[in-house]
Amino acid sequence: MIRIAIADDHPIVREGLRRIVSEDASLSVAGEASAAPELFKLLTAAPVDVVLLDVSMPGAPFTDTLRELRARHPSVKILVLSAHPEDQWAMRALQSGAAGYLTKDHSPEQLVQAIQRVARGRKFVSDTMAERLAAMADDSMSRAPHERLTQREFEVLRALGGGMMVKDVAAQLRLSAKTVSTYRCRLLQKMGFTTNADLVKYVVAHGLMK
Repeated sequence: MIRIAIADDHPIVREGLRRIVSEDASLSVAGEASAAPELFKLLTAAPVDVVLLDVSMPGAPFTDTLRELRARHPSVKILVLSAHPEDQWAMRALQSGAAGYLTKDHSPEQLVQAIQRVARGRKFVSDTMAERLAAMADDSMSRAPHERLTQREFEVLRALGGGMMVKDVAAQLRLSAKTVSTYRCRLLQKMGFTTNADLVKYVVAHGLMK
């Protein structure tokens, strides 16, 4: 029996996932959480094999939650569920410790297959994403500029590109304003830009906002 923890801040989504999981005799729901602190409490209280983790849960940045999950519960497999396209988050999710990435437009059957796959210790991505990863491995320089950024640089890019002020970005990412300013200068240099307006245009053009 594969024990599942469902982590999503939308009650309707959690209910839908619970129904899908409950229909398969090899799966059971160990509990639900609407935010990261609830999830960590659940994992401490109940045995869990696989976490279904939503990208957009409130609280700490998604990748920080992922890394903390891997550090505190290394035996638990994490399958990321997201409404965001794979090219925006899949690679970063896998780099941060996820065992798989599945967009929410997939079928219930595909979700069950993904759960069973990661529970066996294997990785799960769609065929399209697998081809993309292979292509990136063959020629890393063909990637878009934002795909060559570090995870923290990418987070700062999205925040500044979304129109946030440096002090607000610092509060959201739990960094100092000075550190965020350093990241901003690094981004402008790496991407060949000169102003925040350039970052905003890039983020919008590449659909990097939530």
